[in-house]
Amino acid sequence: MYIEGKYWNNFIGDTDDSLTLVDYLADKRKEEIPLSEIFSDTGLDRQDWQFRESGVLEYQDREGCVPEFHYAIDLVTDLAALLLECRVSGSVSLEELQGGDGGPVSRVRITATEDEMVRMNQALSEFVSHPLDYDLSEMCSEEEMQELAEVCKSLMKELFR
Repeated sequence: MYIEGKYWNNFIGDTDDSLTLVDYLADKRKEEIPLSEIFSDTGLDRQDWQFRESGVLEYQDREGCVPEFHYAIDLVTDLAALLLECRVSGSVSLEELQGGDGGPVSRVRITATEDEMVRMNQALSEFVSHPLDYDLSEMCSEEEMQELAEVCKSLMKELFR
């Protein structure tokens, strides 16, 4: 997997929100999921591309459970990394995201419109410029937030070139 170690499991993809996102993608049981659908299903669409504070972010799975996401910016950075993986590899293995080593492999492709990519770039640029202004900084040290911002800066260079 292209993003492994470089982005995924390097400040991105290694949070409870990341595990919830992978569960969400698996629960969809679809080969292709538009970014707009993910935003709508999780509540990110209600944030109008402003992710400093996390509103209610959750989805209802097939069994009626309602898993929650804690930090909007976690979800956005994870999605950016997955978009890069889909650009490079065509899709992403849910098994690899979960660190699995056997069993059936499920692949999903996340797609985004040109406008969504522009807005994602703007949202990530804002985070890179002001990481300590995000509610995630309540859980992370200043140093960790700065490191995450640097990882996001590198991710942006690849995703939006």
